[in-house]
Amino acid sequence: MTQLVVVMGVSGAGKSTVGLALAGLLGVQFVDADSLHPAANVAKMAAGTPLTDADRWPWLDLVGQALAGAPDAGLVVACSALKRSYRDAIRAAAPAAEFVHLVVPRGVLGDRVANRPGHFMPATLVDSQLVTLEPLDADEPGVVVDSEGGVEATAQRALAALGSSSHPA
Repeated sequence: MTQLVVVMGVSGAGKSTVGLALAGLLGVQFVDADSLHPAANVAKMAAGTPLTDADRWPWLDLVGQALAGAPDAGLVVACSALKRSYRDAIRAAAPAAEFVHLVVPRGVLGDRVANRPGHFMPATLVDSQLVTLEPLDADEPGVVVDSEGGVEATAQRALAALGSSSHPA
């Protein structure tokens, strides 16, 4: 069975590191959706300006296409997917996609983002992402996982939660 997983959450939640670890546990490839952003989006975020929905739609299309074109074994993508409408757009292209929503206390997020070398997202945008965030609804395919306690432990919790969640047909 093809496993399509989007590891989601705000900046600093651990999407990339946990996503990579989860991909390893599942034996599938990993893509960081940050690498799919157009250069204009990266420049806007690096300047401390939050993205608008108009900025995000083309990027979300690319995320959905990456999942839809995944190898037979599957794919894990790290993507903020902050709003339900964004997740719906991803699932329009890849209906089998499931979400792992990583949650972390605000103070930890700020520390993680501020101490992350070489990343375009400044810590000043964490609050705008928290305002934008719409947590997974009960009818969305996915699980919520605490992203504290180390990468491997978080990836193991995500794997266990995905395995125990009811998977839509």
